[in-house]
Amino acid sequence: MNAPWNPRRGEAASLSERLFADGYCIVRGLVPSETVRDLSDDLDERFARIDRCDGPFFGRSTKRIQGLLKRSRHAEALVMNEAVLRLVDEALLPHCDRVQLNLTQAIEIEPGEKAQVPHRDQDMWQRAVPGIEYLVNVMWPLTDFTEENGATRVWPGTHRDISVRRPPIGEAVFAEMAPGDALIFLGSTVHGAGANRSAMARRGVVVGYAAGWLKPLENMFLTYPPEVAAGFPPALADLIGYRCHAGNLGNYDGQCPSLLLRAEHDEFRGAREVMAPEHRAILERFALIQDWA
Repeated sequence: MNAPWNPRRGEAASLSERLFADGYCIVRGLVPSETVRDLSDDLDERFARIDRCDGPFFGRSTKRIQGLLKRSRHAEALVMNEAVLRLVDEALLPHCDRVQLNLTQAIEIEPGEKAQVPHRDQDMWQRAVPGIEYLVNVMWPLTDFTEENGATRVWPGTHRDISVRRPPIGEAVFAEMAPGDALIFLGSTVHGAGANRSAMARRGVVVGYAAGWLKPLENMFLTYPPEVAAGFPPALADLIGYRCHAGNLGNYDGQCPSLLLRAEHDEFRGAREVMAPEHRAILERFALIQDWA
């Protein structure tokens, strides 16, 4: 159960089955523990200086840090993890042209913090349709996650009926993990942080991926403006939004916003269409009719 992740053993198919059957899965040893500990070290100073949150959902004895890709070079290893991205694509691409990063957030839950209200993260968009997945989240522990220190609670199977709002507390599973492990769960799965009854802070990172036509929780273009995103690998720049979604969503002056990452670009270049294949086929058929007429 705690063996390091090895996709050659056929574990990828098993993960997919577990994710869609239960609404979540836990992967042991998905990244080296040193990677997440180095990330945690990079966040130490900011956690020491940042104020606690103010609100019953974010927690009044909890600290949160966003924009992790500009806070630590180690964040990219989590965001671009190959096994995670395969699962994200499988869950979301049936309902969108591309996937986008929804947020990166480090969370430190202090001793005495109460349990978070059980919730579905996809409810931020308010118009969820049964059978469509909008979001996949990954919780990466930066310290050990235990039931005592507030490990994330997950309610298995709640993704299958989004009318269930408050499942019985006794049906929750505590995602106990170590640095290097990962909890992957659907946006339709009910979950919430547990109460920290220990004497130490519990620290983790959540990375979220959403359908590309949604408004992301974190404003990526302000968090990573062109002068910052220009230093990212192209695949990462695409993921944070510097690429159009079909339907020309997210364009800049009629162009793919990736042009802002170039040293120079032609501001008088004509608009370019970005169409879903089925829409392009309709347009091409119509063009043939017009030519014949």
